[in-house]
Amino acid sequence: GAMSVDSITDLSDNASKLLEALQLSHPHELEPRRSRGKKQPLSLNPISWQVPRIVDRCCTHLEMHGLQTVGIFRVGSSKKRVQQLREEFDRGLDVFLDEHQSVHDVAALLKEFLRDMPDSLIPRELYGAFLSTATMEGQAQLDTLQLLLFLLPPCHSDTLLRLLRFLGRVARHAERSWDAKGREIPGNKMTASNLATVFGPNILQKEKPREKDALNLEDSAAIILVLQRLIEHHHSLFMVSPEMQCDVLRRLFQTDPDVIEYLLRRK
Repeated sequence: GAMSVDSITDLSDNASKLLEALQLSHPHELEPRRSRGKKQPLSLNPISWQVPRIVDRCCTHLEMHGLQTVGIFRVGSSKKRVQQLREEFDRGLDVFLDEHQSVHDVAALLKEFLRDMPDSLIPRELYGAFLSTATMEGQAQLDTLQLLLFLLPPCHSDTLLRLLRFLGRVARHAERSWDAKGREIPGNKMTASNLATVFGPNILQKEKPREKDALNLEDSAAIILVLQRLIEHHHSLFMVSPEMQCDVLRRLFQTDPDVIEYLLRRK
């Protein structure tokens, strides 16, 4: 749901694929709510922000009502209420989540959606490549993760970024704090590592796993580490450097000048 796509029928298949491979959005396009009349900045992505309605609604609800909830994503939920919400979204209804919905029910719904996607949020064919970054360190690890993120289809990339931004906010509220009047604000106790433990197996899944092929401890630890890095560094990982943008534009100017004309028309 909520997939809005600009017309790119005038672009060749090769040009479209290249743009999709380097489709990471301009930072100003990442805010879900933009003021009316404000011009959208140019990015390499000819396709609009693509995040399923259920993911955006769940993240928004939890950002508004669940950041101070202790043990969010770990406390049990009502299976009946979660199933009812799931069916409403499946029927294409405009489901409105407000303060009357349980934080734990919405959290469980988000986890179920990610777990049950036909193809995992990080496509299964990239499972091994992402896991291999767990053995790397420092900037080499981050550089490799960024190049792998460039390979994600636009809807996967946009949805993963929306999720990581939300998880980053949850992690920033893990520890207790105090407001301006000195009153204690409880922490949710969900650090980036704890969140990676909960969400890792839903986001990084093996390609065509056998029924009896249990996830070994080594892979499980690698999944947690990789997702923790994505949560902690998502702001920089989802940025395309000016140098790379210029390089792509130079290549397109030589091979597909009509793409340059298309991007300038958008601007």
